Amino acid sequence: MKALRGASRSRLVSRVLAGSWRTSDFPPLDITPAELDEVMPLLYGSGAAALGWWRVRNTELRAIAAAEVLHQAYRLQVLQAGIHEEKIERVFRLLADASIEALLIKGWAASGLYPERGLRPYGDIDLVVRPEQYEAASELFGRAEVKDCWIDLHKHISELDDRPVQDLFERSTNLSLGRASVSVLSAEDHLALLAVHLLKHGAWRPLWLCDIGATIESLPATFDWQLCLGRNRTRAGWIAAAIELAHKLLSARIDQVPPEARAANLPEWLVQNVLRQWEQPFAGEQPPMSHPLPMSTVLGRPNMLFEAVRQRWPNPILATVSVNGQFNRIPRLPYQLRNCLARSFRFLFHASANG
Repeated sequence: MKALRGASRSRLVSRVLAGSWRTSDFPPLDITPAELDEVMPLLYGSGAAALGWWRVRNTELRAIAAAEVLHQAYRLQVLQAGIHEEKIERVFRLLADASIEALLIKGWAASGLYPERGLRPYGDIDLVVRPEQYEAASELFGRAEVKDCWIDLHKHISELDDRPVQDLFERSTNLSLGRASVSVLSAEDHLALLAVHLLKHGAWRPLWLCDIGATIESLPATFDWQLCLGRNRTRAGWIAAAIELAHKLLSARIDQVPPEARAANLPEWLVQNVLRQWEQPFAGEQPPMSHPLPMSTVLGRPNMLFEAVRQRWPNPILATVSVNGQFNRIPRLPYQLRNCLARSFRFLFHASANG
């Protein structure tokens, strides 16, 4: 069979993952065995293999070889989920003993949105602590008890830097995990974080948009949209854009989403660029892994400059967020140029400071 074009493959990713966070009532899955075989590497390499299995497990497609690969990925993630939870429990018991407050963000918190935690893979343990407790937490995580835990420690959340850390802690929710109590963001702050994180990284990973879909379909009746959108109109627009993308590309239900939280005039370039990212949704294809030529080797070699710039040319989604822009129909070139200029100035500043 002739291989599908990239755009066709990305559309297949969209169709396979549509509604994949649900227990039932999935959108129709009209793909052939050959198409599933074609798209399977994209699902597997982007971390969405288990969700792919979840979608095909009760269809005739479950019997083909590509589906069995997805099934094996699902089984592995279920096992890994148990290992991760043991580590998270250990980390939060250690924090409690040291009287250090921490919020767990993304990862395990996002996996709770799915019918089974094993459907949503994650690696590190992202933690946010109060700034005054950061040094104590850093010292604590140097102990032998957590040497096997991959902890990413923060004193603030860049995606939510319009919200005081103190407020995030006050609105947080406690969840039980074994003998530990794990604090996670409120539903409002969590959706805002997932949306901004998606766009900040160029929306290259389909799994992140599944998180958005799973979140907006499981919001509590008391959900405060004004709190979620925040006071910054630009960031509120980003959140609305992420919600609309989940609706357009993954059939997320948005009946309960108010008009102010929807991007009714979502620009077509944004949708198409997300699909373009999904043609190669692999970490190795994203910055900085996609920059094989260090800029330090390019200085003084004009013949290599064009290639170095091409490798670092930002996708329009990432560029828009990096310069605090809006997702509208204005051409993205000015945002991309501003992004490149800002990074160039930072590089030259650090090079001169270290030279």
